[in-house]
Amino acid sequence: STEIEISEQPAEQFATRDEGERETPSVTYEDIGGLDEELEQVREMIELPMRHPELFQQLGIEPPKGVLLQGPPGTGKTLMARAVANEIDAYFTDISGPEIMSKYYGESEEQLREVFEEAEENSPAVVFIDEIDSIAPKRGETSGDVERRVVAQLLSLMDGLEERGQVIVIGATNRVDALDPALRRGGRFDREIEVGVPDKEGRKEILQVHTRGMPLAEGIDLDEYAENTHGFVGADIEQLAKEAAMNALRRVRPELDLEEEEIDAKTLERLEVVADDFTSALKGIEPSALREVFVEVPDVTWEQVGGLGDTKDRLRETIQWPLEYPEVFDQMDIEAAKGVLLYGPPGTGKTLLAKAIANEAQSNFISIKGPELLNKYVGESEKGVREVFEKARSNAPTVVFFDEIDSIAGERGRTTGDSGVGERVVSQLLTELDGLETLEDVVVIATTNRPDLIDQALLRPGRLDRHINVPIPDGDARRKIFEVHTRDKPLADGVDLDDLAARTDGYVGADIEAVCREASMIATREFITSVDPEEIGDSVGNVRVTADHFDQALSEVMPSVDQETRERYDEIEERIERTTADDESQVSRTFQ
Repeated sequence: STEIEISEQPAEQFATRDEGERETPSVTYEDIGGLDEELEQVREMIELPMRHPELFQQLGIEPPKGVLLQGPPGTGKTLMARAVANEIDAYFTDISGPEIMSKYYGESEEQLREVFEEAEENSPAVVFIDEIDSIAPKRGETSGDVERRVVAQLLSLMDGLEERGQVIVIGATNRVDALDPALRRGGRFDREIEVGVPDKEGRKEILQVHTRGMPLAEGIDLDEYAENTHGFVGADIEQLAKEAAMNALRRVRPELDLEEEEIDAKTLERLEVVADDFTSALKGIEPSALREVFVEVPDVTWEQVGGLGDTKDRLRETIQWPLEYPEVFDQMDIEAAKGVLLYGPPGTGKTLLAKAIANEAQSNFISIKGPELLNKYVGESEKGVREVFEKARSNAPTVVFFDEIDSIAGERGRTTGDSGVGERVVSQLLTELDGLETLEDVVVIATTNRPDLIDQALLRPGRLDRHINVPIPDGDARRKIFEVHTRDKPLADGVDLDDLAARTDGYVGADIEAVCREASMIATREFITSVDPEEIGDSVGNVRVTADHFDQALSEVMPSVDQETRERYDEIEERIERTTADDESQVSRTFQ
């Protein structure tokens, strides 16, 4: 007969290792790309005291017991911990935060104690705690009793590590603000290292690591792929390399006989990864660092922005030049602008300009519509602003684009009925803009139709201090806008763009685009209703947009800006220019 014994004790979550067994990872420093600076800090904090504790003894200082690695998922935090443990030949044990949590009273704490005891028995040892925020959240903000007990146990264990001991704890998190503050004090996790999203050079190094064993075809330019992988972290680049290799394999897959014991040598020799394999792989991978905030690399070019020559030039000087010619700005001791305010009537092309300059400067583009940030809960809107700027810093060079900024940054003291959220957002924006001076390659572009409503503190030097008017287009500009929007349309010979430009005084760019679209639609409607459906395919080459179609479109689409609106914007422009001149003269007097 079968006997079943039911135990009240929970099943062990971790298999116990054989006593004295050393788990040393096989990862080396050569397997890590794009993290030279971070790796140097980790080596200084961990490898140096473990190899040469006498240096710290001589200086009379305690080496750190814990190092906290913070940064987005996939940036290489675990890889670094394993590499350091391997290089110093240390025992390595890792804990996954969510896995160690148990509903049984005392079970989680017991498992933590066992891990630390095991590490001390096998020292030198590295204890790696992944997702540490899940087991050690702020005790005041968690309702679970288990979490509070685990935090207390972890604090006790870290305090109990022997001075100048041979056990070091490495924690990893992408939510450092969620950690209990007691863990971040001296003697615990007293060193914090930010493992950020790699820049272009870092991405190239990571690509080299993951492709060094691949048969790459001639002409593969890793620099090009490093350029086109904004926001990719190490894990994304590894996935890109693997997927490119799989694409190469899929090309020869139909020729393979899987029943054969060995693959034909000629087939193996023909296996190589070509540029198309990488291009195809890139399309299927969404960069990790850009998932939480909408970040894009715009494809709008200056050719798609009709007219606005002076405005384009000012934007180039303010945003593109500092990124392209930093050595000139250094030589001339010119500080690049942190922020630009584009103001003018609706439809004049402010958003299009922002996208075009981001593209021309080869920058990422974070687009935020003002109302998206507003949240009635205290602190949430400010948190949203902070997260936007954190993403911008991680993915530099970045243009942060605030559309309709007047909706979130109105004059403080005037706003009512929003529980003060508008004032708090303005204060947070000021804090972030003032903090940008330590950053490189991050610039803010804000747009508004009502610059007179924006809090004046935002418009002062050092913040949104470049004020660029995007005016209602004049005749020449309207002609160029018509050219842009009719470039790919089949126009009849009688269409006169100069005449159309002369007849559209008061029309802004969006109005002219609507006129061209409506004229095309009228032509399309006429063609489809006048031709036999079976003959449309053969006759489609004959369809044309005529002057008459444009006449009809002009009677349908009215100008957005009337004379009264135009006068109001002229008055606003004069006031802003006067305020800017006053600010500049005040700054000048201050330094005289």
